[in-house]
Amino acid sequence: MSKKQETKQAGFETVENALSRTEQYIEQNQRSLTIIILAIVVIVGIYLGYKKFYLEPANEEANTAMFYAQNYFERDSFRLALEGDGANYGFLDIIDEYGITRSGNLARYYAGLCYFNLGQYEDALDYLKKFDSNDLLFATLALGVLGDCYVELDDLETAVSYYAKASDRKKNEMTTPIYYMKAALVYEELKDYKKALSYYEKIKKEYPNSDEARDIDRYIASVKMKI
Repeated sequence: MSKKQETKQAGFETVENALSRTEQYIEQNQRSLTIIILAIVVIVGIYLGYKKFYLEPANEEANTAMFYAQNYFERDSFRLALEGDGANYGFLDIIDEYGITRSGNLARYYAGLCYFNLGQYEDALDYLKKFDSNDLLFATLALGVLGDCYVELDDLETAVSYYAKASDRKKNEMTTPIYYMKAALVYEELKDYKKALSYYEKIKKEYPNSDEARDIDRYIASVKMKI
């Protein structure tokens, strides 16, 4: 037998031995494996049932309850939006009752905005940090409002870090230049003029048609004089 044939034969024997060991393991542990498989099936079934028969209906209820709170929010009645009017839920009630649902999560975002507009910045931070979303608009705006809260609390270093996160998250024509501008203005307050200049120049180069770019040459000239 040639060396090549011997190698091939050895390979077949290795595979056969591995299959034999696998078969032996399955035979020896058949009861345990059956229990594990049944447990997985039960867990998956419970999750699907929980999602279909509890989470989805609960989310629908929360979404319906959100109508009145959002209506108050749009009318700048932030306290009523937060706490409800006695007959209808506010965002805080929705969070307590339906916090695990998508609508309950969104209520945290709105609650954060309400507290921000009421000047209760620490409370705003608390709810906005608990808001979790991959949505392009809401997730980006939440980061931006976190930055706004820290500006109001006079923590400019933290504020500018959130503006940077907001501007870099899924860049787009609508929100990115806004947060570039906010970051630049805060860097000017921090007297870090080179970083401020870099953000102004990003606006001019990357978003020349944005509202923020209209007077950008004036901002660039001003900060260059300070460097």
